[in-house]
Amino acid sequence: MRSQKLSVNRAAHSLVQRLCDRADEFGVIVKEVESGATLIDAGINAKGGFTAGQIITEICLGGFGKAEILSETYGDLEFPSIFVYSDFPVISTLGSQFAGWQIKVGKYVAMGSGPARALSLKPKELYEKINYKDSADVSVLVLETSKEPPEEALTKISGECGVDSSNLFLVLVPTSSVAGSTQISGRIVETGLHKLTELGFDPKLVTHGCGYAPIAPVHPKLAHAMGRTNDAIIYAGTAYYTVSYDNDEELKKLLDRAPASASKSYGKPFMEIFKEANYDFYKIDPGLFAPAVFVVNNSKTGKTFRAGKIDIEVFKRSIKFQML
Repeated sequence: MRSQKLSVNRAAHSLVQRLCDRADEFGVIVKEVESGATLIDAGINAKGGFTAGQIITEICLGGFGKAEILSETYGDLEFPSIFVYSDFPVISTLGSQFAGWQIKVGKYVAMGSGPARALSLKPKELYEKINYKDSADVSVLVLETSKEPPEEALTKISGECGVDSSNLFLVLVPTSSVAGSTQISGRIVETGLHKLTELGFDPKLVTHGCGYAPIAPVHPKLAHAMGRTNDAIIYAGTAYYTVSYDNDEELKKLLDRAPASASKSYGKPFMEIFKEANYDFYKIDPGLFAPAVFVVNNSKTGKTFRAGKIDIEVFKRSIKFQML
């Protein structure tokens, strides 16, 4: 595996510095703990919000992707949405944004995403597949959590990243917060690229990516918040990619299997599917975790293909939407 000149940790660190320097503006709380690590609360005790969610999305993308908050129309529903784009989609999404590092120390458990993964190589197989690893003396990790991590977790993270604790920056963002919901919908491009990779497509053939999804309304209960944020992508998210591929027919066959609607679990709000599976993730078809719509432009042939569908009615059921 060879190193790249692009460093997701160094690029993201500049965004983290902006987040810390303008903490009041972003509605976050910054503190340095005993080990020297910096914790940034974006929704546990802090207010957080859309702007925090926007910059956290860009931090997760390792500084090589952009995010914008806008309004989109989905059928008869107008909704706040997040639009993301990257000219380095493989490194920024699979190499950084993908939530591929479970932090587990004692009773503390949280999913880690963002640049630090490219130092710890979590999971290693994925980094071998995309041929990327980072080299930096600073580490940035985003934790989807409603609790502050213990010092033991910070020691574990800094150790596996090979950085001093004083150069470790952790952004803490609960799923049941505006910032949390925003940054999860901001994973639309990553979700689609990961699905294509799982189907056997070489992600290194993807040269550009963008996409948008509605920002799910907040729910105070974690499980319901998780369901809504999943449904925003599964039933209303659109991902667009530019690829360089030799065979259009093979590409079309792969795209037929890519959208969430190709899954046998598709058709109900995620919470209903989760309940039917007795709250066991392993009983849910992993193929469900994909954007509603894929649009792919093959730069080698000039052709563009669309697969999947938006199902706004299921999303409305998920968020308990009522028209008065």
